[in-house]
Amino acid sequence: MNKKISFCRIILFAAGLSALIYGLYQGGAGEVLKRAARICLECVGIG
Repeated sequence: MNKKISFCRIILFAAGLSALIYGLYQGGAGEVLKRAARICLECVGIG
């Protein structure tokens, strides 16, 4: 049972890592940063 859990963890880690790399490749990090800054400035009342 312990090997099955470890295998599932490895598969989930690999899937998450590939999704992260794909998002970075598509330029998602810059878009997220822009949106986060916009939301932050709106909360402060500047934006």
